[in-house]
Amino acid sequence: MKFSIEALYNWYRGLLRNPKYRWWVVLGTFLYFVSPIDIAPDFLPIVGQLDDVLILTLLVSEVSQIAIEGFKARRGTPESQTANASSQSTSQTESIDVDAVSVE
Repeated sequence: MKFSIEALYNWYRGLLRNPKYRWWVVLGTFLYFVSPIDIAPDFLPIVGQLDDVLILTLLVSEVSQIAIEGFKARRGTPESQTANASSQSTSQTESIDVDAVSVE
């Protein structure tokens, strides 16, 4: 079995996307952040803080993305539908209906 950072990231992201485990993962990540037991202990000059910053950045970016998607879902208008609706509304306001009469 091969270990990769991308596989670990996808696993973490998948857990955050699952509503059943989301808050457990957030709580676990926060506890890892404040815990003195780390992969790289905090007393190491740069590496100690780097793993905490990386984990916290990953958590904040993923949770904010989930919050934005939830907000858009509650509004009921995703960006693609909003862009299509605005382009359709401008084309409808610019169109002119003409009743044609044949001339002989």
